[in-house]
Amino acid sequence: MPSDLKRVTRALLSVSDKTGLVDFARALHERGIELVSTGGTHKSLSEAGLPVKDVSELTGFPEMMDGRVKTLHPAVHGGLLAIRSNPEHQAAMLAHGIQAIDLLVVNLYPFEATVAAGKPYDDCIENIDIGGPAMIRAAAKNHGDVAVVVDGADYASVLDDIAQYDGSVTLTLRRRLAQKAYSRTAAYDAAISNWFANELGEPTPPFRALGGSIAEVMRYGENPHQSAAFYRTPENRPGVATARQVQGKQLSYNNINDTDAAYEAVAEFSPERSAAIVIVKHANPCGVAEGANLRDAYEKALRCDPVSAFGGIVAMNRPLDAEAARAITEIFTEVIIAPDASEEAIAIVAAKKNLRLLLAGSLPDPRAPGLTLRTVAGGFLAQNRDNAVVDAMDLKVVTKRAPTEQELADLRFAFRVAKHVKSNAIVYAKDLATVGIGAGQMSRVDSSRIAAWKAAEAAKAASLPETLARGSVVASDAFFPFADGLLAAAEAGATAVIQPGGSMRDDEVIKAADEAGLAMVFTGHRHFRH
Repeated sequence: MPSDLKRVTRALLSVSDKTGLVDFARALHERGIELVSTGGTHKSLSEAGLPVKDVSELTGFPEMMDGRVKTLHPAVHGGLLAIRSNPEHQAAMLAHGIQAIDLLVVNLYPFEATVAAGKPYDDCIENIDIGGPAMIRAAAKNHGDVAVVVDGADYASVLDDIAQYDGSVTLTLRRRLAQKAYSRTAAYDAAISNWFANELGEPTPPFRALGGSIAEVMRYGENPHQSAAFYRTPENRPGVATARQVQGKQLSYNNINDTDAAYEAVAEFSPERSAAIVIVKHANPCGVAEGANLRDAYEKALRCDPVSAFGGIVAMNRPLDAEAARAITEIFTEVIIAPDASEEAIAIVAAKKNLRLLLAGSLPDPRAPGLTLRTVAGGFLAQNRDNAVVDAMDLKVVTKRAPTEQELADLRFAFRVAKHVKSNAIVYAKDLATVGIGAGQMSRVDSSRIAAWKAAEAAKAASLPETLARGSVVASDAFFPFADGLLAAAEAGATAVIQPGGSMRDDEVIKAADEAGLAMVFTGHRHFRH
């Protein structure tokens, strides 16, 4: 039997989420453990017929100030923090009538849920827990003597120890619970501090806290030798984190990363305007299209790069229907993500048992503010999400020839896609579908050439006599520093260009566009995505 056991004689329970509470408390009572509680928790236990003391019986003070002050008292914190083997601590407990608390069970006021529900400022403030984190931190610090539970999922582990070791809890479990407790209070404080920063309009607070709750432990990370896990944050942005997985094997680290990229990209296309499909491979779109329906959009998107689409991620901006499901399942696909799906579509996908189907409930708003993070050695970079959308940009025609109405529609489409392609990014598009994508190259002219080559290869795959780039438009995520990238697009058959502008050689590039007969517009917005 372990020598580090600590017997539980008294437990303090104070929880907002009362799931499983009564059964847990009853099991403690049956082991002869005294129950102490507060407010609504005390009421729940009393109504269940359990003998339970009110915390005011320990403190000698009633709850006051609308419950803001109830556990912030030496009788509580002394009972949690006293080191049982320390004679001075024992003498202080005896002198002041402090009773030891051996087990603390606390989950915090639902601050994150209150914010997610869009409640008013004052409601959010009132749901900031003060006494709970203070008790949790005290108990966790003194885990040598005290067990602290912040998650109902740990009730069973505590009861297992108590049953196995005759009313005691092991040091191994107490340490694990203490680590979890500090993680919980850290995530809680992070949610509060980041909410405050947003409320104040402070994009670069002097301290940036991060916190999340584990959603899933991955089999491995980007590569098999890397461990990894998926964490949810309080942002509650529709996507992989909110999605219900209807079927398929466990998502991998790379699946989640690629699926997020696909769903964020497809959200650029309003479902009220048209159906849209984005096919992603290795975090880059390899085919994007709008259509009259999802099947039409999928077939157009697939034509762009059918080779890369094999084993890819398919995202859509409308509920998955049967026709689209049949088309998508004709080739090997890793993940389908949609806002919803018809029962017939779900049944069709079910025939591919390993294919993951995720239903996210809704689309993320591409205009919404948010935060993106990237780690670097010794720190991390934080920036506002790129929520610039081309529909809100004032496009400036800079060439002698203005784009036609069809070219302009394709230019806007291509720039939406370019926002989600790794830099340097070049996107050829025609009839609201990508026909060639060049991504992630060190040279913009190389991206232009790769995109043109992709368009030619796609034409060969479709048994067409000429490149898909013929008569297309081209989008660049950043300005052309030289005319060579633009001329490569013209040579491939593009007729119009959309780019941010702002180069020292804009005049040279504009002149080259005019000489090639291209129409060109500047957006004034860059979409680097490294």
